[in-house]
Amino acid sequence: MRTYAELPGLMTLMTGDEKHDASATSTLDVLWVLYDQVLRVTPASVDDPGRDRFLLSKGHGPAAYYAVLAAKGFISESWLADFGSASSPLGYHPDRSLIPGVEIASGSLGHGLPIGVGVAHGLLAQGLSGPRVYVLVGDAELDEGSNSEAIVYAGAAGLPNLTVVAVDNQSSSWGWGPGGIEAHFAAAGWSATRVSGRDHDALAAAFRVTSAAFSGPQLVVATVERKGESR
Repeated sequence: MRTYAELPGLMTLMTGDEKHDASATSTLDVLWVLYDQVLRVTPASVDDPGRDRFLLSKGHGPAAYYAVLAAKGFISESWLADFGSASSPLGYHPDRSLIPGVEIASGSLGHGLPIGVGVAHGLLAQGLSGPRVYVLVGDAELDEGSNSEAIVYAGAAGLPNLTVVAVDNQSSSWGWGPGGIEAHFAAAGWSATRVSGRDHDALAAAFRVTSAAFSGPQLVVATVERKGESR
């Protein structure tokens, strides 16, 4: 197993313009905290019905995701250098049929949160109240109308097993006005908190708020400095 300090080195193994380096780097700390401290899933339990589910909606910049999956043993590090080639399972967008541990094929902005709502609802319908669904979205991605519908529905349904983390690098086209992203979710019945997207302790604490404290869906806004790439 690798450490957090080794992640940048793993990311350098992946090259090319489609790496979307800035977009990927903005998610690195959130991904690490989830896989290192929060998610109840391992390489051996990727098919266990009782596992937590992580859905990367911001799938167009997967380099950090691949680095974390390699660091945690879900995929071989040898795959990274072949990123994006015709023979590589590591495409420019993650493919759930090719990569162990990947829950959804993502990349089309606005799809991950609606899918996450469906997964959370489906788990409860099967009587599986233990697994939690985590969805990572970008702040500009929330401009997509499909997300608005999913936010309202999840709040009305009171889904207690759903957590969304929005990586906010202030790249939304129209901005969010007073209260930011969290006010938009809170108005629909979500609990919402904002922390630094680089503070591992704060992120872990925010993710560990359970349904015992709030009976509906939860939002964590992770603020990061914008470095020239949107979404």
